[in-house]
Amino acid sequence: MRQEEKKGSVMLFEVKDFDKKFYTEKLKDFLPDKIIDIHTHVWLDEFKSREKEKNVRTVTWVRRVAKDNSIEDLMETYRLMFPGKQVTPMIFSSLARGDRIDDANDYIRRCGNEHAVPSLLYACPWWNGEVLEEKIKAGGFIGIKVYLSLSDPSIAANDITIFDFLPHSQLEVINRLGLIVILHIPRKDRFKDPVNLSQILEIHEKYRNLKLIIAHVGRAYCDEDVGDSFEVLKKADRLLYDFSANTNSWVFEQLIRAVGPKRILFGSDMPILRMRMKRITRGGVYINVVPKGLYGDVSNDKNMEETDRGEDLTFFMYEEIDAFRKASEACGLRRGDIEDIFFNNGAGLIRQTAAGRKFLFDN
Repeated sequence: MRQEEKKGSVMLFEVKDFDKKFYTEKLKDFLPDKIIDIHTHVWLDEFKSREKEKNVRTVTWVRRVAKDNSIEDLMETYRLMFPGKQVTPMIFSSLARGDRIDDANDYIRRCGNEHAVPSLLYACPWWNGEVLEEKIKAGGFIGIKVYLSLSDPSIAANDITIFDFLPHSQLEVINRLGLIVILHIPRKDRFKDPVNLSQILEIHEKYRNLKLIIAHVGRAYCDEDVGDSFEVLKKADRLLYDFSANTNSWVFEQLIRAVGPKRILFGSDMPILRMRMKRITRGGVYINVVPKGLYGDVSNDKNMEETDRGEDLTFFMYEEIDAFRKASEACGLRRGDIEDIFFNNGAGLIRQTAAGRKFLFDN
């Protein structure tokens, strides 16, 4: 049984003395008292298809961390990981073709209402604009999350473009309503891919009223993933970036120097940030080094590697934030900049799109 699945125990997962020391010495004083996590997945296992996924076009290691992430588990995670802080998530589902998509999105709607947290609709590319708008308004969503795995199965993974899973008909609706889009870009070259960069620029120029968040710093997990992306995108001055599921301090430095602290948002990509790990890179490939045996047989996964020194590994969440802390110090960010990145930027964005609604972070 994976550590994170011990739901019957007192705690969702163990917080070791090593973790507590890491948090206290490196993160507690760095973080503001209020935090907004702009990128979190919430779903129940019952919404997932029981059929084996065909034509897998994304990494599979993420499934080793948790089979689901209820809103209760998410809030308990924050309580355990961030003592003394108030964390407000922006939530959306985690879906693949064949899943119970409407049920999963309705669960997000209910969680958002019951817990006073902002929520996004997980959007399917086969919906036309009218259907998308109806679902957004019915659910009180403040935007959409889109993902490459929902694109047409006949398209090879390396040929998927942004518009294959974020069509113009949907962009027109989101732009007219002035809402948020969180975009996980496709293709093997990630952030430096010229097709991705061209289409990001096209969205920025054509749809000037929507709020586009480039997730994971464009999936630039390795130094080699950056290329000339920031130079190409330098005139796209409304783009926002979250640094979820990323631990590359050098990449974070490039981000900070390129766009400044007002366009950067803290995101986690929960629940995978519960993983115990240390990320390294080798030959332009990121590798999650994990305690031996904790996440099953990882021998055939190029993005996973085991170590016998698992006692020295803390949470992915802590590693991400610590990497950003190091980058912020290297770039000379001030206390107010950190408060913007971890709270104010997200709060301002949500308030712009939520029409006066009150959320947990308003308390």
